[in-house]
Amino acid sequence: MEKENKMGVMPINRLLINMSVPMMISMLVQSLYNIVDSIFVARISEEALTSVSLAFPIQNLMIALSVGVGVGVNALVSRRIGQKRYDDANLTAENGVFLNILHSFFFVIIGAFLVPLFFSSQTSNADIIYHGTNYLRIITFFSLGSFLQITFERLLQSTGLTFYAMISQVVGAVTNIILDPIFIFGWFGLPAMGTMGAAWATVTGQVLAASLGIYFNFRHNKELTLSVRAFRPKLNIIKEIYAIGLPSIIMMAIGSVLNLAMNNILIAFSTTATAVYGVYFRLQGFVFMPVFGMNNGLIPIIGYNYGARYPDRIRETIKLSVRYATVIMTVGLIGFQIFPSFLLSLFNPSPEMYKIGITALRILSLHFVPAGASIVLSSVFQAFGLGKYSLAISMIRQVVLLLPIAYLMSLTGNINNIWWAFLISETVSLLLCLYFMKIINKNHIVPLYKLAI
Repeated sequence: MEKENKMGVMPINRLLINMSVPMMISMLVQSLYNIVDSIFVARISEEALTSVSLAFPIQNLMIALSVGVGVGVNALVSRRIGQKRYDDANLTAENGVFLNILHSFFFVIIGAFLVPLFFSSQTSNADIIYHGTNYLRIITFFSLGSFLQITFERLLQSTGLTFYAMISQVVGAVTNIILDPIFIFGWFGLPAMGTMGAAWATVTGQVLAASLGIYFNFRHNKELTLSVRAFRPKLNIIKEIYAIGLPSIIMMAIGSVLNLAMNNILIAFSTTATAVYGVYFRLQGFVFMPVFGMNNGLIPIIGYNYGARYPDRIRETIKLSVRYATVIMTVGLIGFQIFPSFLLSLFNPSPEMYKIGITALRILSLHFVPAGASIVLSSVFQAFGLGKYSLAISMIRQVVLLLPIAYLMSLTGNINNIWWAFLISETVSLLLCLYFMKIINKNHIVPLYKLAI
């Protein structure tokens, strides 16, 4: 008898921990890299820190495309393995790799022709444009490492091999952290490269992580057999990947537009306000990343058990995930409320940054708890192949609520009022998530009990 994958037999609490903890650790290390990277860049100048903050929307768009394809591949591969359709799982994985290679070439074009225009459209500060252009051109020219890293990590996750995915991501992030000060400040006889050094450290870590991900898949992933020579693009599979992953792409792309718009709202107050927002995003990643790591574990669990028709395991996975996310976010909220001054002190802050940042961190962190539940439920929607619900939530939260409210609050002339837009939009989003979850339970989970009889 064929041995069933652990996602169909291991107790759910143990399985969720087994699948999620490695990814949570790797996400924490990745978030730590983002913080350390900004700490070193802040030592160059506040303009350098602001330039990296302004570059984030383009980097986020890169992540959006790679993760979106990864979400589609993850959900489809795990579901097809649950259905014992191994050939289809292989074809899906191969087409996912193909798509993210194409995406990397798209960003090479952006890096070659649009980066200076991107920065000059946001600021006339020559130092910010100089630092930002040097940084972002390297990131985009060598984006293939980032795209392949995420692709092959998601393939490992889709078959339950999250430990190997953790290893590749941790090694890449640690390499990045080690190389940051060496390249930025010119240690060990190397030239001091400033923000260019931060970019070179980033792409070097990504290439190393991608190389490990490729090795682990071909060496240890026994449920997938990838073939480079026999590969041919399959339009129907590409459509399926995008059908599930496109909502994630759009959601994160909307996030890029939101960050770009928020930067423009805040820079009207001062460049320091924009730097504070960039610092917040790196700090909040240390709270949010463990939840995203857990989501990387729960998507294949739900996908597999949906394909295998195990509704009780699906329900238990969802309940435990929401519970764990709430605990993580509550801890983050407490930390931001008690230690905002310490958190800001990591980034060589000016008195003005302290003045704006302490209040900002305390207000912004109030939305952590509802955001945790919303993030988990949005991933549940994607695991069922219903990314349209996740997309609707993201559109309403960011386009309909967050950005207009932030703009209206900015008209009061008090920058502190802008931060309340996050709590308002996240609370409404959670209510919508609960409504959509009720629909999924009725139409997709409950019918599985009848099919299982």
